[in-house]
Amino acid sequence: MVDEADFPRVWEVVGSYLAPLRPSATPMPRAVSTDWIPVFRHQVRASTTTGWTVTPSRGHVRLEVRDQLQMGKQGVTLPYVWAPSGCADALLRIRAIYAFYAHGNCTLTGAAQMAAASSSRQVVNWGTALTAFKRQRLAVEGRTSEATWRAKYAPALDAAVTVLQGQRPPTTAADLCDSVLLRWEAGSRQRQIMRQNLHAFLRYCVERQRFKSCWLPPPLAKESRKVKRIGYPLNDMQILRLLDGLPADEAGARWRFAVQLMAVYGLRPEELRHLLVKDGADGPELWCSYRKSTGGGERTRPRQLHPLLVRDVNGAPQEWDLRGRMQIGEQLPPLGRDGKGGEAVGTYLRRKGAWTQLRAEAEAQGEELTPYSLRHRFAREAHAARLPVATIATAMGHTVAVHLQSYARFQPDGVADAFAAANAQVLTSGC
Repeated sequence: MVDEADFPRVWEVVGSYLAPLRPSATPMPRAVSTDWIPVFRHQVRASTTTGWTVTPSRGHVRLEVRDQLQMGKQGVTLPYVWAPSGCADALLRIRAIYAFYAHGNCTLTGAAQMAAASSSRQVVNWGTALTAFKRQRLAVEGRTSEATWRAKYAPALDAAVTVLQGQRPPTTAADLCDSVLLRWEAGSRQRQIMRQNLHAFLRYCVERQRFKSCWLPPPLAKESRKVKRIGYPLNDMQILRLLDGLPADEAGARWRFAVQLMAVYGLRPEELRHLLVKDGADGPELWCSYRKSTGGGERTRPRQLHPLLVRDVNGAPQEWDLRGRMQIGEQLPPLGRDGKGGEAVGTYLRRKGAWTQLRAEAEAQGEELTPYSLRHRFAREAHAARLPVATIATAMGHTVAVHLQSYARFQPDGVADAFAAANAQVLTSGC
């Protein structure tokens, strides 16, 4: 018999045995937030282009592309979980895939495989990578010269390596580009060139040196180009004024010779150091051996020079015998380092009073006076003489397309001729 006073103790013992058998009081799990999904998809679209999106596939991120050019849908599953924790790494890989897909002739699967391979190991020596890139551009591909490298590559790439070797280096290509390109004015041609070559270096590091895909440059976004001022074409009377304003000493004589050559033959300042006289079928010929880079490893060809003589106020041509003076070795002024001929000519002329007066006349027309204004004179006079566009372009050392980009404004459009013919008819008829 159990005494009634012992009941509480009995129930306590029984309860201790039954406790493991009672239902658990664990709270219901909370619903997982999906707010990160639209944000992730927006980041993917911002990093690629229309038609690129992500979806879940068995717990992983699946990249899907609807390519309008190929009129089809492609997809590839990435090794990242479909969760907020996988978004950052997945986004970097997607950017790498997009870069390979956009720049190469490959499928989405092929681009994904190349992106995965480029992320397998990383070259950490930026200086070594830069040396290899320079060697490829100069020696292997022959895309540029040492002078062009110093002017158009080194400023951006040396700055990039300096930033990357600093105390707090950027960790992505986008951050690196933002940091380096601040040195140049937005929309300027110089910034455009530096950005293009910096992107080329970063793509080389990923594709050839196996840097991680986070160093692929961001897609080239359009920048508002700075409005380019119109180059002022000097007329013949202005050229004669400029020549009269140069000093009557030895240096002045050399610079006078240079100005005459640029005006009569439409030379670039840099071409003054590449002139030579050859024996032709009809006698001596003046040639320019300068080969200007046109991009993609292509260069202009050496060309024979043809004069457009400067005329005085009475229309009499100025016979300066430029070819003969070149043939006997008359000296030209020093032009500094290769590629800096324009700077040398501009530095000298800007110090002369006659040039200052001409610059004011150009600005009054809303145009800009530069050493190329002598070359512009040649283009304008050639078009005024109704020479064929292809002939003018060949004489000036570039293609018709390049010529028209700068000099289409000098082409007679036929409107003035039509009105002149109408007026002549009226005068002839006596009405």
